[in-house]
Amino acid sequence: MTWTRLTRRLRADHNPLRRRSDLIEAWLLPAAIAAFLTLGPLVAGAADLWVHAGNAAARQAQQSWHRVPAVLQAAAPGPLMSDNGSNSWLVWTPARWTAGGRPQAGRVPAAAGTRAGSTIGVWLDRAGNVRMPPLTAGQVRDRVVVAALVALAALAVLLACLAAGARMVLDRGRLADWEAAWQSVGPQWSRQE
Repeated sequence: MTWTRLTRRLRADHNPLRRRSDLIEAWLLPAAIAAFLTLGPLVAGAADLWVHAGNAAARQAQQSWHRVPAVLQAAAPGPLMSDNGSNSWLVWTPARWTAGGRPQAGRVPAAAGTRAGSTIGVWLDRAGNVRMPPLTAGQVRDRVVVAALVALAALAVLLACLAAGARMVLDRGRLADWEAAWQSVGPQWSRQE
């Protein structure tokens, strides 16, 4: 039943009343799916390369960083999420540390729920500025996966918008054709003799 409807819709039935715009509209969805299947791997690969390049640049910059111990001056707000630390988030908290033999003070990223007086590791760049911890392999992998998924979703939305736009153009053309046909036939029906 479904196969018969599909073949009729794609003009396999040789219906002489089927307009060209109907045929084009019937092929919009298969064409959009084919375009997604063709372009999807290319778009995902491009997003993967783009994120890998960004991550490589970040890793290059992070190689010059060094880690120093810092003592928190206040508790980091928020609950401590366990799950081996994978569910915790970082909060910028006041702390003191020593860098280059000189005492320093400022805000550092600390896991939410960390108590005041706790010693944590702080990453500093060459200029002594506090930085977020370097990317882990898991974070790099997550960035690549998210970038690929966002790129695929953007491609799907783009193709859906193009198909919807094409359908709107076809509908306008059909309405104009129907209006023209009615203008030529309508007066013949409404003549009074």
